[in-house]
Amino acid sequence: MPDRLTFSATWDYRCPFARNMHAGIIAGLRADAPWDVTFRPFLLDQAHAEEGELPVWERPPEERGTGLLALTWGLAVRDAFPSHFLSFHEALFAARFESAEKIQSEQVVRGVASAVGLDPDEVAAVVTSEEPLATLAREHNQAVKEWEAFGVPTIAIDDRAVFVRLMDPATPDDVDRVLTLTRWSSLNEFKHAHL
Repeated sequence: MPDRLTFSATWDYRCPFARNMHAGIIAGLRADAPWDVTFRPFLLDQAHAEEGELPVWERPPEERGTGLLALTWGLAVRDAFPSHFLSFHEALFAARFESAEKIQSEQVVRGVASAVGLDPDEVAAVVTSEEPLATLAREHNQAVKEWEAFGVPTIAIDDRAVFVRLMDPATPDDVDRVLTLTRWSSLNEFKHAHL
């Protein structure tokens, strides 16, 4: 592998496979892995919308599904409070998958923000500006256009992108394996027929 590897990783906080991959990415970044990672949101509600339907982010708030609120808070933290992003990202996945909290609740995401040292009112002000909503629409659509992304996590290196399902929370070594396979141009599909 090169000295540093640049890649993107999509996420939606409701997906266990995104949680598993991002666990390894977070652990690797905290251990100074030689990665430059761009975290890109991908709204599963939009991916499952019928053709011709109004995009989820343009719908009234009560019709936006269960994933949009958490993603907009994640984007607000990523873009306005970047030093807190990894902690918030990890904690919001944990709220969903370890504590079974309903992350479509503003009370829950505010609690997560507070727990990682953020002022929830400051994050809420960024979310209310609707800049995170515009960012979500733009980055989701870019992932679909550039990589033909259809789910999370999608890992992209240059013009190659793969949809990955790891069954357990990843380690940094697991992430390195995925990155190596992503860069291997001869591999098109590798899927267990039976486990």
